[in-house]
Amino acid sequence: MPRVARVKSKTGTYHLIWRGANRQEIFHDEEDWETFLDILKKYKLKLKFSIFAWCLMNNHVHLLVKEGDESISDTMKRIGVSYARSYNMKYNTTGHLFQDRFKSENVEERSYFLTVVRYIHQNPVKAGMVMRPDDWKWSSCRGYYGQEIYPRGILDRHLLLKMFSPDIKVAEEQFKAFNESKNDDQCLEEKENDRRLTDEEASLKMKEILSMIEIPEVKSLPKEERNEILRKVKRIDGISLRQIARILGVPLTLVFRA
Repeated sequence: MPRVARVKSKTGTYHLIWRGANRQEIFHDEEDWETFLDILKKYKLKLKFSIFAWCLMNNHVHLLVKEGDESISDTMKRIGVSYARSYNMKYNTTGHLFQDRFKSENVEERSYFLTVVRYIHQNPVKAGMVMRPDDWKWSSCRGYYGQEIYPRGILDRHLLLKMFSPDIKVAEEQFKAFNESKNDDQCLEEKENDRRLTDEEASLKMKEILSMIEIPEVKSLPKEERNEILRKVKRIDGISLRQIARILGVPLTLVFRA
């Protein structure tokens, strides 16, 4: 069945989610995150596209961007090929690193633009990784708060801040209050995900993977064996990380990092 062509954004602005193939981790240490951001900056300067927000998690990337001298699909292909080449050389691996096609949605309205930025910044908070958005080093949040981010010159923050106030310091404070406010934001990830499994359905799927091992035994397994099981469980369609942690009785951070 042929792929459906992406609907072009009237503003040229897109919210993107790009996952590792089979939900595999694509970042393992600080060097990996820095390498991806260096590549992102390289093509930003070369192709003149804008970056309004980002968040790098272990196995996926969130971006809010406005395309530049070429289509966003071509730009992302360049970035993906470049990072995969670096990753495969470092870890002596081969093959695809990212899913064949990133998910995207058009961002046309100012109100939704702000919602997407907050959603992206709160991703690690809602995943249970940190308490506050600016605790996560690998997002654009600190840049909007007037703090140092890596690498310099990558974030286009003035468009958003001007939405709050012409005074930059006032805008930073007002945005921070908005960015950390409680919300029920639902953006691309929730909209396009397949149906979530119930806990009962998820448990049955887990048992198929565990074979002779009982669910309560997983948390007591040796680290490598446990992590291998967690990696397999994370590939189950329709299961969430919180659900895995809840059913297996292990910390969410342990599931996230496995």
